Amino acid sequence: MDKNGIGFRGRKGEINIPKELDGIIEGVFGLDNRSVATPKYQILDKTHPAFESHNLTGNGSFNPNQLAKIYNYPTDATGKNECIALIELGGGFRPNDITSYFKGLGLKVPDVVAVSVDKGQNTPGNPNGDDGEVMLDIEVAAALASDATIVVYFAKNTDKGFLDAINKAVHDKKYNPSVISISWGSAEINWTSQSLNAFDQAFQAAATMGVTVCVAAGDTGSNDGVMDGMAHVDFPASSPYVLSCGGTKLVADGASARVDEIVWHESNDSATGGGISDVFPLPVYQQTAQIPSSVNSKKSGRGVPDIAADADPSTGYNILVDGQQMIIGGTSAVAPLMAGLIAIINQKLNKKVGFINPKLYANPDVCFDITKGDNITVSGNKGYQAGVGWDACCGYGVLNGMNLMNTLA
Repeated sequence: MDKNGIGFRGRKGEINIPKELDGIIEGVFGLDNRSVATPKYQILDKTHPAFESHNLTGNGSFNPNQLAKIYNYPTDATGKNECIALIELGGGFRPNDITSYFKGLGLKVPDVVAVSVDKGQNTPGNPNGDDGEVMLDIEVAAALASDATIVVYFAKNTDKGFLDAINKAVHDKKYNPSVISISWGSAEINWTSQSLNAFDQAFQAAATMGVTVCVAAGDTGSNDGVMDGMAHVDFPASSPYVLSCGGTKLVADGASARVDEIVWHESNDSATGGGISDVFPLPVYQQTAQIPSSVNSKKSGRGVPDIAADADPSTGYNILVDGQQMIIGGTSAVAPLMAGLIAIINQKLNKKVGFINPKLYANPDVCFDITKGDNITVSGNKGYQAGVGWDACCGYGVLNGMNLMNTLA
């Protein structure tokens, strides 16, 4: 049984390979079928103590296309001829929900396609399960890019299933995604070294092929759900080859303008992920960003996240799941929001902008800086404070869509 009491097939001992393959084989997958990742979404529960007072009074929830206006995204593009890939490790979608949701927003109903990877299937269940993640990803991404094809790659929640889904999306010659959104992950400490390396190589291949990969940075602050008294970052958000997406709490004037925005931190189990990787070294593009050392080891490493956007469930997203209207937040919402933005920028520029991190770090003024709040969820202040410039709560801040497009052009 795993820590959640769920049975799995595992193995013990070393793995032996033929001597002639030594140095060639980099990983062996499929021998262990325990769940490796969790979805990074949170449904607003107004009875939860963390949300009773809404610590900073906002104006309620948002439709995803309202956030596009607030964050100054291009208005004359719909993602036409683009493809957004979503990686899902459970749950499913119902076409009737998609039709109802987008008709309710007054938008074109998007073309949503399910692709099975390793016998993973589109299997909708109930609104409080993984369906919430799947529908959040689809509805947020397509609300920004309703003319884009949304391809949902369903795989089993194992290291092999997850990796195969990513590789399938990166190399899919039929649909040819230009951007991938991933809202699943787990603390770096929960992964094997072969998984960390294999996934990172898949993301490096995506970068080489001009595919942007957007990944949620986690929803439980600086401990990332690991109760060992140390700070942790979430993987795959900590890969140097992805756009790591943190979370904020947004206060807006109606649905048109930002009034205030701080780090999302309602409680120890409702806060943006972020920190310094214990696995991946500081990438070249972060060397001038004044990334702090790890609060654990005092060593340098890849800083997480790169950017952020509204993720607090108390100022979350209006989503339809299995016929039920819900308000959902979490950094799971930020990854598809960024994917939708990249899709419309690709359409506007008539090219794949691909791996944007080097240009982002060379031009941090494309972001609204977030300077208030923290993500400290470990005793002894093992976490990070927001401040001017890059921080391990919101990265460089919230992307101004038009500024980003002009920079990438």
